[in-house]
Amino acid sequence: MSMYFDVGDETLWNPSNGAGRLFLRQLEVFEAELGMPSGVGHRHEGDPDTLEVDPAVYAAFVRRLVAWHGRTGHSVILALSEGFVATAVALAWRAGIEVELPPPGLGPVAGAVQPDVQVPGHPRPAPATRLTALDTRAREVDRWMPR
Repeated sequence: MSMYFDVGDETLWNPSNGAGRLFLRQLEVFEAELGMPSGVGHRHEGDPDTLEVDPAVYAAFVRRLVAWHGRTGHSVILALSEGFVATAVALAWRAGIEVELPPPGLGPVAGAVQPDVQVPGHPRPAPATRLTALDTRAREVDRWMPR
């Protein structure tokens, strides 16, 4: 069995049920983390395998997700989120959504409260390096995503 992520009559992604369920569960986590809906939902009640992607809502969600990913400096959070963010970006590209990587230097504001501080503070790749890696990873994932 498989799932379908569609925009209108176009299928953007046709993953196995396992991959699709995992993606949906991670969507829920990041909807809560970002405090906004993703724009991905069931097309028809009673049809758990077909999901509709609302391009306008999904565009706002994935852009905020990428900005969040670019700003975090916590190595474990980055490790936990990288694959999901790359998959979300690849799905956005397939929906015709332009996702720009935020410019380097949009890290935490000096003096601002940083709720997730990396301790110990080992050096991490610079935001520009992380965002370039995200772009590369999203292109790789896009090649693996069946339609």
